[in-house]
Amino acid sequence: MIEEKDLTPVGKFLKTHALKGELNVVLDIDDDYFAEGFPLIVDMEGAFVPFYAESVRGKGPSASLIKIEGIDNVDEARLLVNQIIYADKEHLKEFLGEEGEGLLLEDDIVGFRVIDEKVGEIGIIDRVDSTTENVLFIVRTPDGEEVYIPAADDFVAAIDEEKREVITTLPEELIQLNIKEK
Repeated sequence: MIEEKDLTPVGKFLKTHALKGELNVVLDIDDDYFAEGFPLIVDMEGAFVPFYAESVRGKGPSASLIKIEGIDNVDEARLLVNQIIYADKEHLKEFLGEEGEGLLLEDDIVGFRVIDEKVGEIGIIDRVDSTTENVLFIVRTPDGEEVYIPAADDFVAAIDEEKREVITTLPEELIQLNIKEK
């Protein structure tokens, strides 16, 4: 049985493509992962179900077209639209090989302190939102408020696993957007 604790989100089915069951997807990992036979895992009404790619092809810089084995028409493909695609954490590390050594997945970073180089400590990462193309750290401040911080390379200066800290270099405008007036 596939359990949520063993999975990490890696993409999302966006919409159907053509009439033979292909789906447009956006992925946070190289689409070769699925072309090599690793399953696309989807939460289908509370049960995690593995699907396998019959074919995978790139479609622009951030999207791919995936044809799922056993899904042969647009009506069957519609059942997957807007579903999050998960990968097994162990399969993902196997796929990435040496590149994946020390790989931090979403669950691993929850609980890390976020410290900005300009304003100091912002709070603790409560969760990671990867349901959109722009992944966000949802940070709980000491006041109990939520602050949304893009998990983009441009804003994350360093991650110290030993200290469990994420060091950011956020633009002042972004910080001001997140601060409520008192």
